[in-house]
Amino acid sequence: MTVGQEWLVDAIGCAPERLCDLNTLQQVCERIITELDLHVIGESVWHQFPSPGGITGIYLLTESHLTCHTYPETGIVTFNLYCCRPRPEWRWVEELTATFAARQVTARTFMRGVTD
Repeated sequence: MTVGQEWLVDAIGCAPERLCDLNTLQQVCERIITELDLHVIGESVWHQFPSPGGITGIYLLTESHLTCHTYPETGIVTFNLYCCRPRPEWRWVEELTATFAARQVTARTFMRGVTD
């Protein structure tokens, strides 16, 4: 039995100016939510840190949560998506490479609460 599926995603070598663009981050998150048929509870919350800092965002979902954190000073963006029900794989590598000019994207999937 499992209680959820979690994705930990790291994109490195990103264009720093794209990691400071709140609109770009919101668009990526909205695509994830729409394409995976996720359901947002309330409003998303975003915080933009003073330069050279990045942006942090979170969506509370009926399925659990989606978060992202950018680090323009190191060219990294990370995403964490946790769902209490199985979802199809999303095109993390293709989408983040295109959106952020990432040099490398690693998307790891974990099944949570796995029992023997």
